[in-house]
Parts: sequence; structure tokens; C-alpha cells
Amino acid sequence: MALPKIEKLVLATHNAGKVAEIGAMLAPMGIHVVSAGELNLPEPDETETTFVGNALLKAHAAAKVTNLPCLADDSGLCVNALNGDPGVYSARWAGPGKDFAMAMQTVHDKLGAGDDRSAYFICVLALVYPDGSEYVFEGRVNGTLVWPARGVGGFGYDPMFAPDGETRTFGEMTPAEKKNYSHRAIAFAALVDAL
Repeated sequence: MALPKIEKLVLATHNAGKVAEIGAMLAPMGIHVVSAGELNLPEPDETETTFVGNALLKAHAAAKVTNLPCLADDSGLCVNALNGDPGVYSARWAGPGKDFAMAMQTVHDKLGAGDDRSAYFICVLALVYPDGSEYVFEGRVNGTLVWPARGVGGFGYDPMFAPDGETRTFGEMTPAEKKNYSHRAIAFAALVDAL
């Protein structure tokens, strides 16, 4: 599948960490990237109950306002022992102040001492063109939760997640190192192949 060429793309996010990570991945393709935050677009309420639903909702909302191709992601941490929570509610667990130290503590507190600490990060990218056509790409990385959280890199739950095959957490890795494992990088590889 070859997608229509894109010269300018709106990232439907206000998350500076995502803007930096996604912008770096798209830069080699010569695509001019602008974020919803830079355009002062409102953040739509994420009312869907799936990653795909929320990503499409955000991308369609931005495409409708800007009349440009829009890319949105919905991603989160899914903990097996917590029946997939926080999942699509990962950001909400951090509260209105986006306090991910609190969110990581909540995950840790909900896990019992002997609980399975396996988890995975998932990223769903939704690309929506102004004509309403939509494309979805997914990436997933399995790993283990560590406590206490380690590292100051990355964002969100990165400091408590060590991908399979690594002893370091995403929070202890450089962006280039994280890209070798990242759920977002896996989803982006599929997007780049399509473009």
C-alpha cells in the first residue's frame, strides 16, 4: 500500500515529548511537521475505549479543522496483572497535572508483591487525510515493570519499564537507544513503509 505524498503534516498532540520523538522520525522524509499545540487546536475529549478509536478521533478532529493530513497516536502502558490497566487511560492515571511519578506509584501500589510484573507498551498511529481516508498502524513492545523507577529520560511511564532483552528502563536510555525497542518506532516503521 502506497499512501499519497505528504509535504506538511499536523501532529494531533499537545505532548511535547511525542512531538519531539515523532518529529525526529519524520524529519528524514522531508515532511514539514506542525503540532496541534503550536496551532492552538483544542484537544478533543478521548471518549473512545480503544487505542484505535482514540487515535482516529484525534486525527479526524485535527484534519477537519486544518484541512491537512493529520497524524495522531494513542498509546499506553498495559499491565497484565492489572487486566491491561492503565491501558487507554494511561494519561488519566497521571491526573490533570500529568504527574507520571504519581501514576507510576499507583501502578506499583496496585501490584502485589508476588504479582506478575510483565507489561507492554502499545502505540496506535492514525493517519487521516482531509478527504476522510484513514490508515492505522500499530506497534507493541513487551517488557517488565521495575521498582523503584529508574532514569530521567523519555516521558510517561518510561522510567519503570524495561523492554524484553534489556536491564535498563526506557527512562535510562537515550532517545536513539529507545528507538531500537520503542512501540512508537515500530508503528512508525510501518507508517514509513506505507509512505
